[in-house]
Amino acid sequence: MKLHHLKPPPGSKKQRVRVGRGEGGRRGKTAGRGTKGAKARGSMPKWFEGGQMPIYRRMPKLRGFKRPNKEYFAVVNVGRLNAFRKGSTVGPDELRAKGLVKKRGRIKVLGEGDLEKELTVRAHAFSVGAVERIQAAGGKVEVIE
Repeated sequence: MKLHHLKPPPGSKKQRVRVGRGEGGRRGKTAGRGTKGAKARGSMPKWFEGGQMPIYRRMPKLRGFKRPNKEYFAVVNVGRLNAFRKGSTVGPDELRAKGLVKKRGRIKVLGEGDLEKELTVRAHAFSVGAVERIQAAGGKVEVIE
């Protein structure tokens, strides 16, 4: 037996049916698709819903939510307070004058960095770490209402 003697088993290779090749043949004219309708005319996207408003347009546009009463804070870290003189009182006006806070409104002091001076710090909110660092340096914390 040689390579050119090999053949596929009978029945394993079938010729493709060529449809729509004239009215004389068995699969002519409508080519086995019946008459009219979307399936007779061609393909359509999988998400097509027959012309009704598709689900991706019926659903509301979920683009997040904004709390109407959210409090916004301008943030200052404890390490930046070393720019002030020892024993001075640091409040919102002083922070804005030095350029440490640009936004208007409420101020929150966070505990990043080390404080080396004794200061009285006045702000609207403090983190726990900030209070610990300010008091460890011998300073005072005053919450503005």
